[in-house]
Amino acid sequence: MSLKGKNVIVTGGSRGIGKAIVELLVSKGANVIFTYYKEEALAKELESFSCQHSACAKAYKLNIMQYDKVLEFAGTIAKQYKHIDVIINNAGIRKDKSLLYMDKSDWEDVINTNLTGVFNMTKSLMPYLLKERKGRIINISSVSGINGLPGQTNYSSSKAGIIGFTKALAKEVASFGLSINAVAPGPVETDMLDGLSDTVKKNLIQNVPIKRMCTPKEIAMMVHVLADDELTPQYLTGQVISIDGGMGL
Repeated sequence: MSLKGKNVIVTGGSRGIGKAIVELLVSKGANVIFTYYKEEALAKELESFSCQHSACAKAYKLNIMQYDKVLEFAGTIAKQYKHIDVIINNAGIRKDKSLLYMDKSDWEDVINTNLTGVFNMTKSLMPYLLKERKGRIINISSVSGINGLPGQTNYSSSKAGIIGFTKALAKEVASFGLSINAVAPGPVETDMLDGLSDTVKKNLIQNVPIKRMCTPKEIAMMVHVLADDELTPQYLTGQVISIDGGMGL
């Protein structure tokens, strides 16, 4: 397995999509370093569970909005591990409101977490990937960043920004042996959807030809494929892969 012994960083790994990614990549033999912000109990539980495999997961509490803290984290990881092979920028939040009722803090919190967090982590770790002249970065975007969704001007903007970031960076670092891609899920069964009414969830599913939500494991499977250089060639870069049950057709 090409992921065996690889060092992978996953942001927002304690729950939802991030948790599924951590669990799957550890099962494939990767050493996973994952960040969390608030859910310490969940993070420690995942850390303990994952280390039952031949590989292991290590949890780090980190606010990815704070560039200095992320830079410090990157330096710590670089010292502890001989190489960094894959970065998966997954951490994200939602604060859905129509623009008319959206507070400035609702905008800033979502943009700073979802988009600036990607910049902070990638920028801080990029020197180590460039030094190795190989590596992969996988950014979790959303169909909301492709098509836009009402009530999500902040979230859609952040996820669209990730797509632009992915494409621009892919061009910058292609000659250094790095591939940068994004995954754009449709509605996923995670606690991020807990605030939605049953009616809204039903309407979401009506727009999905498969007539169900995606599971976190399905997103993790796609991330695994992109992270594994035996499954996806380095030549694939700058792409946004929608896993949306046909919503975008």
